[in-house]
Amino acid sequence: MPTPRIHDSQAARQRAYAQRIKEARLAELQAKGLPAAAPIPTMPSHARWRAAGQRIRKLIDDLTVETQIYWDDRSESWQESQAGQDFQEKIERLEEAKQILEEAF
Repeated sequence: MPTPRIHDSQAARQRAYAQRIKEARLAELQAKGLPAAAPIPTMPSHARWRAAGQRIRKLIDDLTVETQIYWDDRSESWQESQAGQDFQEKIERLEEAKQILEEAF
């Protein structure tokens, strides 16, 4: 006895396969704790670059705030030490990077 058909056509079979692959990739990302890939690659180049630049600026903003809070929570003696001064320079470089990205995108 032949196996009953699951899909009406070859195209429907291929769509089902593509959907299973997509779901498997999403499950892999979730298992690793990563977010699903954004649909950004389907955008035109300039819009995609602008969106990527905005995401990078947001990350730099978050990083700048967190590092500034860390620096502020340290003692005055640490802030005045070489380690504190080096850390403050890193914060300043982050702010410079943010300005460069704002000009570029």
